[in-house]
Amino acid sequence: MQTAGPLFSRHKAPAAGQPAVGGPAPGSPAGSAPAAFLPTTRAEMDALGWRQCDVIIVTGDAYVDHPSFGMAIIGRVLEAQGFKVGIIAQPDWQGTRDFEALGAPRLFFGVTGGNMDSMVNRYTSDRRVRSDDAYTPGGMGGKRPDRCVIVYSQRLREAYKAVPIVIGGIEASLRRIAHFDYWSEHVRRSVLVDAKADLLVYGNAERQIGAIAQRLDEGSTIDEITDLRGTAYVRRGVPADWVEIDSTELDAPGPLGPPLNPYADEDERMRTLQTSAAAAGTTAGASPAAGWPAPGSTNVVKFYRKVPNARREMSVIRLPSFEQVSQDAVLYAHASRILHLESNPGNARALVQRHGTFDVWLNPPPIPLSTADMDSVYELPYSRLPHPRYGSAKIPAYHMIRFSVSIQRGCFGGCTFCSITEHEGRIIQSRSEDSVIREIETIRDKVAGFTGVISDLGGPTANMYRLHCKSPAIESACRRPSCVFPGICPNLNTDHAPLISLYRRARALRGVKKILIASGVRYDLAIESPEYVKELATHHTGGYLKIAPEAIGEGPLSKMMKPGVGTYHKFKELFDRYSREAGKEQYLIPYFIAAHPGTRDQDMLELAVWLKKNGFRADQVQAFLPSPMATATAMYHSGKNPLKRITRASEEVVIPKGTKVRRLHKAFLRYHDPGNWPLLREALKRMGRADLIGNGKHHLIPAYQPVSTPGTVAGRPRSALPFRTQHTGLPPSGARSKTGSRPKAGRGGRGLPKRRGLP
Repeated sequence: MQTAGPLFSRHKAPAAGQPAVGGPAPGSPAGSAPAAFLPTTRAEMDALGWRQCDVIIVTGDAYVDHPSFGMAIIGRVLEAQGFKVGIIAQPDWQGTRDFEALGAPRLFFGVTGGNMDSMVNRYTSDRRVRSDDAYTPGGMGGKRPDRCVIVYSQRLREAYKAVPIVIGGIEASLRRIAHFDYWSEHVRRSVLVDAKADLLVYGNAERQIGAIAQRLDEGSTIDEITDLRGTAYVRRGVPADWVEIDSTELDAPGPLGPPLNPYADEDERMRTLQTSAAAAGTTAGASPAAGWPAPGSTNVVKFYRKVPNARREMSVIRLPSFEQVSQDAVLYAHASRILHLESNPGNARALVQRHGTFDVWLNPPPIPLSTADMDSVYELPYSRLPHPRYGSAKIPAYHMIRFSVSIQRGCFGGCTFCSITEHEGRIIQSRSEDSVIREIETIRDKVAGFTGVISDLGGPTANMYRLHCKSPAIESACRRPSCVFPGICPNLNTDHAPLISLYRRARALRGVKKILIASGVRYDLAIESPEYVKELATHHTGGYLKIAPEAIGEGPLSKMMKPGVGTYHKFKELFDRYSREAGKEQYLIPYFIAAHPGTRDQDMLELAVWLKKNGFRADQVQAFLPSPMATATAMYHSGKNPLKRITRASEEVVIPKGTKVRRLHKAFLRYHDPGNWPLLREALKRMGRADLIGNGKHHLIPAYQPVSTPGTVAGRPRSALPFRTQHTGLPPSGARSKTGSRPKAGRGGRGLPKRRGLP
């Protein structure tokens, strides 16, 4: 794999007459102390002696100076490189006043929706408006607009037409090419085009943002920055020295245009050809794969299927255009497959996609951070507090993570419904053990309210710390979407010894009473190390441990790329054994997804029966939400399976669409809720399983309906409230087990995705 220099190898000295706020970059001469908080007002800038910011970050989240918040990481990284950074948090988007609060930056505006996609933050999987926002003071909803990256960029362009705009974060990252938008049920253009930004940064952005600031500071214009990995920009045409590859030659989906009517006259056949050509941006009679020349141009582009390795870095893959994928769902699935195949930093090529008369060009993914760089990023001088402007208002997301520590980034699980891989990549980037220990000591010594309990040592996954491919050469060449599906790759190092060592050292620290693990445990990896399961059950579980089988049927599991239910039972056997040996009464809390592509009504029925047989009442129900760019979203939109080669005749995927079927699938998960019984009775009779209706223990639901059914309003199910999954074998609330211990209740409320270090 290609390598990159240290993140802080270049350090900009403060401009003449401007005192430095940022502490010295690692390895640089000593300088002024960093600011307690990056400025959010002109008065705060004046107090620092600043006339102008170099970079201003506009974010949809409240400003929390903590390494779990993206704007804090990017701001502190730039500060450490000698730049003056301001923050505009949750501005009023109805006008430009808030966007002008700090004046124009000297280099550029950075725009992010925040740690969560603004649409996911605002709407449930059933497209209902949420009443709260965990990243806002007081948990208030409505403090950011829908698609806020676009809205913020538009307001900035109104206020400062000439200042460059760079967009990033999870919202921009997952919309870097034409993408299916679940909330409108349409394919939308790249957010770069709709936001009219100058550059889009995708993935974790420390390398890209630092390089952009350095180049602009050295005199480059924003239009000249076209070679940075992990960035996307708009251009016209492909440079002459590049080799262009037609994606449909790599993974042929079949004829691109609509089929011709064999009985049509010549005029009608020509109109069909012209319609297809217009969608592709070509002229009638030209090959649909012959490029997309500008109107009036006669330029002919030669495509290559195979490119010599010597020219690989100068080759670009042309995806079907926005116009094509918006009209043809099969081509959309094909483009999604190619994007995911070209996601390994070790072998990915540039991608280009036509949007009207111009191209959106995606450079290959960024090189992962080294352990030394990860340590530097997470040990920058964060105050670890919300900005004082919020006073005593509680920011729920901050209170959830204030005593947690990120130990790694990335995930090689490849779950098709998850966006972590598309954003952070599959290569695990881990901090050193010493760095993690230092952060725990900082929390212990400096964070108010610490009682001795670290709420999490984790990341996107709890137990991928320092796991990697045994061979760097194989890792660089690999194109598998997952290292653990359909089975664990023999080239994967699954040694949990470094993680066990970290846990043991952390729990031995003075003043630390307990180290809990709140990140999801990948149990197919955990069973490879019984010693890890023993450490987890004995010392790091507070009564309940959450894991995510997501489904038990082969149909949905194969489309999710999740292990079979047999793996769950193996993990449960180990966990239960070590819990008993430790004298603890502890329970696994499984999470499941309703209405995922590949799921039939029969699959959900089997899951409901399994839940009842095993004593679970899975009240924390989540229905599949098709997030932009996820592989499962391509399945949802196209009915095809992008995990395999896409053709017109390739595998069709069962898609549970529509309010009725999604409600039924959620009802199966909450089989114990009387409000769902009428719907389930109707479904069971239709499915020929009326034998499961009755009043015995072997029945799924009773034959009777309570006079006053809880959970219903005017005969309709009440909106599902998020609350903890329960095990019917648990003792009553507050009761002690035979061992004298009391299982600790997990946190209630809606879970917050872990978006560590996003710009």
